[in-house]
Amino acid sequence: MTTPSQRTALTPRDLTRTGERLSFVYLERCTVHRDANALTATDADGTTHIPSATIGTLLLGPGTRITHQAMSVLGETGAAVAWVGEQGVRFYAGGRALTRSSALAEAQAVQWANARSRLAVARAMYRLRFPDEDPAGLTRRELLGREGSRVKDCYRAQAARTGVPWRGRRYIPGDFGSGDPVNQAITAAAQCMYGIAHAVVTSLGCSPALGFVHSGHELSFVLDIADLYKTEIGIPLAFDIAAQTEEDVASHTRRALRDRIHKTSLLDRCVDDIKRLLLLPNGLGMPAADQDIVTLQSDGDLQVAAGRNYGGDEDEAMTW
Repeated sequence: MTTPSQRTALTPRDLTRTGERLSFVYLERCTVHRDANALTATDADGTTHIPSATIGTLLLGPGTRITHQAMSVLGETGAAVAWVGEQGVRFYAGGRALTRSSALAEAQAVQWANARSRLAVARAMYRLRFPDEDPAGLTRRELLGREGSRVKDCYRAQAARTGVPWRGRRYIPGDFGSGDPVNQAITAAAQCMYGIAHAVVTSLGCSPALGFVHSGHELSFVLDIADLYKTEIGIPLAFDIAAQTEEDVASHTRRALRDRIHKTSLLDRCVDDIKRLLLLPNGLGMPAADQDIVTLQSDGDLQVAAGRNYGGDEDEAMTW
């Protein structure tokens, strides 16, 4: 058997871009292990090999066991991992970033640290969600009010389209089964979208906690990004599922959402939207993901080469 020390470490050039990955893979009642740089899922029907570098998010359902080596390769490939209960989907852990650049993380911090730019990004997010409205000049309270009205309108419109009775949004944390089928479908779609958004955010090297609409939670930015596609993808799909069946709503929603994400190339779009929101206002560019660019900060925001000793004259600086 190959020992861990003999396995070749993955490099950025070996990894699949975030936008080109599978949105998520759901496994249940199996043992997940590692074979070289692939995952194996073993159950009563046999063993299935899954290329680890193609996974955006791995959802582990009831009855799953996962080995240390499997988690190791998922961390190396930047995949997110979520343990999924039968009564909902929750995100618990993520791998390291796929990018070797800190450009997006630094741009996010710069935009977040200033109250004006933070509001500007929040307005840009609203504009992405509702392109027929101009949020320029709106306060945060006004943004929240308009967003709430638009979501309520979306619920009513989808209920009229599908013929599904709508009695309002009802969700009790920890009690997934207490909701009616359409509320269960909305919750399942939302939680899956949070996991997918978390996978994209962490793979790009951004901070999940520094949100522009949401605040005070470790996943604030994840919630921001997932909400960009709520009224376009999540809510309509949930009503479609509720109109088709009242049995096993969560699993039907997951499968339908996976297909919709693939059909709409949502991962690629999500990556582009994050870059546009964080980088373009500052006129910044994004270095290639396979570049290891390390510099040192000097005075006046000057970046100087790393790996040199600046203890003496610059001409005498030594490479470490």
